[in-house]
Amino acid sequence: MSTAQVPPVTSIGVPRITAGYDEYGRLDLQAHQEVHGGFAALSSGELIGLTDRIELRGRGGAGFPFARKVRAVIDSCKRQDLPPVIVVNATEGEPPSWKDKAILTRGPHLILDGAALAAAALDAEEIVIGIADDGIGQNSLTAALAERKMPCPTRIVTVPHRFISGEGGALVRGINGEAHIPPGRKVRSSDNGVMGLPTLLSNAETYSQLAIAARLGPWEYNSVGIPEEPGTVMLTVGGSATAPAVVEAPSGTPLMDVLTMCGADIGPGLLVGGYHGKWISAEQAETVTISRKGFAKVGGTLGAGMLIPIGSKTCALGEVAQVVQYLAGESAGQCGPCRLGLPDLARAVTLVSLGGSALEQVRQAAGLVKGRGACSHPDGTSRFALSALEVFHADVEAHANGEGCGKQVRGILPLPYTAEKGARKLALDWSRCDGHGLCSAVAPEIIRLDHNGFPAFPQTPLPPWLEDGARKAVNVCPALALRLIDPAAAAH
Repeated sequence: MSTAQVPPVTSIGVPRITAGYDEYGRLDLQAHQEVHGGFAALSSGELIGLTDRIELRGRGGAGFPFARKVRAVIDSCKRQDLPPVIVVNATEGEPPSWKDKAILTRGPHLILDGAALAAAALDAEEIVIGIADDGIGQNSLTAALAERKMPCPTRIVTVPHRFISGEGGALVRGINGEAHIPPGRKVRSSDNGVMGLPTLLSNAETYSQLAIAARLGPWEYNSVGIPEEPGTVMLTVGGSATAPAVVEAPSGTPLMDVLTMCGADIGPGLLVGGYHGKWISAEQAETVTISRKGFAKVGGTLGAGMLIPIGSKTCALGEVAQVVQYLAGESAGQCGPCRLGLPDLARAVTLVSLGGSALEQVRQAAGLVKGRGACSHPDGTSRFALSALEVFHADVEAHANGEGCGKQVRGILPLPYTAEKGARKLALDWSRCDGHGLCSAVAPEIIRLDHNGFPAFPQTPLPPWLEDGARKAVNVCPALALRLIDPAAAAH
């Protein structure tokens, strides 16, 4: 079972989740039992007591206390006289994140152990494991299920590999055969989840941490990390890192220790918490420890453990504009702030990256979507954009005065569409262009006119949702100077 697409996995200190990876590569059931040993079943009260004592919180981004989820499901089951369903969210739809896929491909039995513990404790009707349809980890997980007996029927459900498909409500809808998008209103899965049953839903790493804690007990589990956030944390380090990796580290580890180990050139800023996270400066990064509390001190968030240094050789604003365009295209389209507000935000950020004086437009567009969406997508996107403009203020000034930052967009912030995957880009034949300006009027979200009246646009592949606008701009060009090309084909 190939793990070639997953970054290398390493650890600081003694590994727990990732124990045995170096020796076995992937742990089948026999290797898993040799490395981790057995564990005793837990009652519902013991499950709550254990997860309370180790301060276990969801590792998918929201950080909700696991014990509170269990209590809510138990209360709902009693109130409705219904059995629960256990859902493992291993979709990991955010492009920079790899930690859950690392566990899926190399230590799947740990995820299954945690799900089995919860299912047995709550006398669950079913276990459902949600994974992305990119195929990564599916063979490994299927093989692991074939090697063992689970306490109740267990099935794998694949969902589209999209940013919003991993949101809890979207996953439940997908499992129920509905559209893989957030429900658009607050729905507690503990009350009404899979098949209308009370549902305990948490992230793949969370269930793995539960399996570790059940073996070690609260005392030994809490012997690593900081008292208020004990245990280890799974991190994905990418961006400008010369040795990108999935890293398991004790909570409280200095952030710089992790970044240095991965050869990260921070440059002017570091994205923490993923594309719904926040940019922090290089100076702030030097003061942070790996914990929710540590990141909160600099206004950031641990989220799902993504650390993405931008590096000193990258056009930060160009990278940020591409991501905001991607996030606008990932909208579920079921509320105004997403459907209308995020494209406005993407246009404004793109204008800033192209040298336009659109800072106030960015702030205005972000302000109009914050706190008004049917899910957290508008808030997360605006936080990403606004924090970027704050941290990269020097680049904003350089772009605005016409000089630019002198750096290239290098794909440091990963996206699911690339030239290699068929995404196209705009190109201009300067010998033909007469500066009519019609293209910018038709596609202002992509093209603006520079100081001399000629079109300026990103030199990077376009997100699919902008292709129609780009095609219209090409069609209205009277001089036939503007083209939409396949950069991968042009390179050969």
